[in-house]
Amino acid sequence: MNVNRKIKPSFLTAILLGATLTSFASVPVSANDQLKLPPVKKVKLKNGMTLLLMERHGVPIVSFNVIVKAGSVADPVGKEGLAAITADMLKKGTKARTEDQISEQTDFIGGEVGFDAGGDFTRGAAEFLKKDIDKGLDLLSDVMINPTFPQDEVEKDKKQTIDQLKSAKDDASNVIGIYFDAFLYGDHPYARPVDGTETSIANITRDDILKFYESYYSPSNTILAVAGDINIADMENVLTSKFEPWSGGPSPKIELKDAPAVKGKRLLLVDKPDSTQTYFMIGNVGIARTNPDRVYINVVNTLFGGRFTSLLNSGLRINSGLTYGADSSFEQLRAAGPFAISSYTANESTEKAIDMALSILKDLHEKGITEQQLTSAKNYIKGQYPPRVETSDQLASLMTTLEYYGLDESDVNNLYAKIDSMTLADANRIIKQYFPTDDLVFVLIGKASEIQKIASKYAPQIKVKSISDPSFN
Repeated sequence: MNVNRKIKPSFLTAILLGATLTSFASVPVSANDQLKLPPVKKVKLKNGMTLLLMERHGVPIVSFNVIVKAGSVADPVGKEGLAAITADMLKKGTKARTEDQISEQTDFIGGEVGFDAGGDFTRGAAEFLKKDIDKGLDLLSDVMINPTFPQDEVEKDKKQTIDQLKSAKDDASNVIGIYFDAFLYGDHPYARPVDGTETSIANITRDDILKFYESYYSPSNTILAVAGDINIADMENVLTSKFEPWSGGPSPKIELKDAPAVKGKRLLLVDKPDSTQTYFMIGNVGIARTNPDRVYINVVNTLFGGRFTSLLNSGLRINSGLTYGADSSFEQLRAAGPFAISSYTANESTEKAIDMALSILKDLHEKGITEQQLTSAKNYIKGQYPPRVETSDQLASLMTTLEYYGLDESDVNNLYAKIDSMTLADANRIIKQYFPTDDLVFVLIGKASEIQKIASKYAPQIKVKSISDPSFN
């Protein structure tokens, strides 16, 4: 998706995309054209912490990835952004180190350590040279187990977050995904903005952060994966010595059900009076990460809006020049995440662009796809996927993600076979089942005085709010 759902930048963005110190050779592809992940050893420590270990030699680098099973879905109502601030604060000081000492010691060994909250969970990532593993793990374990959440740092982080939330609205592409989630999900936890709002951040106290940490940052609620130039037995011993002393009881269970799909058509217009462009998202509730049709959905979505030569981008950008980009996505989460068409265009071409996006969606249903298109999408995905699982940090991230969602290596190892098994009949079923045409949610950010009348044609009633309003819902 070409919109940001997060306000704060993080080094994790680079880490998880593979922009690391260097990379390993790709995950092997077997003679029968199938991916195969290297072996993973799973260990459960006495305190309940889950360890995942993968040996990958070639470059003397070791990558770690952490999932704490609590993200913005655990934020209390009225204190949205609490999970994000808690993650930010981990590196702001521990019982043994100040923030400056953590930063200096990390820089001295050329390493990386950071944490970043998302919707379902909080993710951490760290990377060190093999020779600096002991020092690196001292830092990683210290910020995870011994944060002190200094009051002055809490206030600084809150002020910075509020300033970033305000400035983010200068560019509609930064925030349209947040407005879309809030409007689509209503009272569901996925409506909560990960970084909160100006009002909710102001409501958060140090006691809130401490309570969130004590509730959810427990060993039994944590997954730690390591991939790289290691000996698995030796690394297991090191990690056990670092993390098994960590104590803590079970964390509260976070109940999360699928939100019901929206029936009919609803539209939110966010008025940005200085805007010369209209940003829009159109969609509904989509699928969860474990949906059994997820591979087939990805194939169809690749054709519809998932690559540069997709139907959406070809229509709205390549052939008509209405935009510089149009796409579609299914965000796959623990519960059903959003399906959305996304694009933007000049104010004067708002109606034409939205009409074209809806027409392309209608054509997908009425005309379907051809065998040639299906083959093209299959080959595209099979060509694009291997670079996403080739670096040590990508593999560590993949391990924690699969473990969190209750999946295993077959998610990767059987991917090509699943893609190859897809038929045109499967594609037609997927289109009818997962690409709605009659039940749609619209969110537009633009100059209301110029586009409100246009917006009114897409839904029987529209809601209008000012972008200066501190909330997103």
